[in-house]
Amino acid sequence: MESLDVRVLRQVRDWRAAGVPVLLATVVNTWGSSPRPVGSLMAISAQGSVVGSVSGGCIEDDLIHKYVGQPAAGPPKLVRYGVTADEAHRFGLPCGGTMELLLEHDPDAGSLGVLVESLEEGRLVRREVDLRTGAATLRETAQPEELARGDTWIANTFGPAYRMLLIGAGQLTEYLATIATFSGFEVTVCDPRSEYHRSWSVAGTKLATEMPDDVVASFRADRRTCIVALTHDPKLDDLALLEAVRGPSFYVGAIGSRRNHAARVERLQEHFELTSAEAARLRGPVGLYVGSKTPAEIAVSIMAEILAVKNGVDVPPGMRVGQAKERLAI
Repeated sequence: MESLDVRVLRQVRDWRAAGVPVLLATVVNTWGSSPRPVGSLMAISAQGSVVGSVSGGCIEDDLIHKYVGQPAAGPPKLVRYGVTADEAHRFGLPCGGTMELLLEHDPDAGSLGVLVESLEEGRLVRREVDLRTGAATLRETAQPEELARGDTWIANTFGPAYRMLLIGAGQLTEYLATIATFSGFEVTVCDPRSEYHRSWSVAGTKLATEMPDDVVASFRADRRTCIVALTHDPKLDDLALLEAVRGPSFYVGAIGSRRNHAARVERLQEHFELTSAEAARLRGPVGLYVGSKTPAEIAVSIMAEILAVKNGVDVPPGMRVGQAKERLAI
């Protein structure tokens, strides 16, 4: 499943290329609680078709009511929802929540085409909108940036989808790959063992059959990449994890018991000069402790930790699988 941003932008590009009037809405600020984060997109065509989301649905309904079938043109404008308690309740915002949207009328199809093409090629692009004219300028950038604004402009950075590389094509991987796909990750599964990869059938994922360390090396990991080893087999996991922790991935980890993880770190330090800093980046046992026993529950546990790290949440050590089991003497 591709990034929601890319799907919204591609649909807006297609509508505009066909001459269809479009309203593009971007969440540019929130106060208090908010259903959707800053930078979220939605678009409404003149016929009332909607793609993307900026709230739980009520704000979308209000925008549809106001703009579908109504002639709209001119420069972008900023609107706020939820300023009063009555509005917050009406629009389904949490208590105290306020949301500010940038509304763009009929953004340029050519500029959107260039943006979508860049994103499909894996580039990170900053799109700056002139609030006086609606003109958008694009600039490729090396690092993700928060949405920024000035007196006369607002800039949002778009990037390719987050990627996940899973080593091992067993049952646990099937569940984790499925959850990750629906969470917006592009998932690649690596397993050179024919008895496993021959039966792999999770829709929307890619399958690599080379040795895992070679796949990691060719994967071109970046700060939007996570790598998880799920085989329990040192011949497959160790060198791949060593390659992974020496790259920029935001998350690198492996399943296994606390004893197995300690032995893995010791092997890599003794035979492959794993540094203390690299060892600290290697998560294991992966996941948040939820008392999971089944492959499906373990997959939820792992995905929860990955999303927490991705979203910058400082997970208390006692919630991690290893530390929780030590505390509970499990």
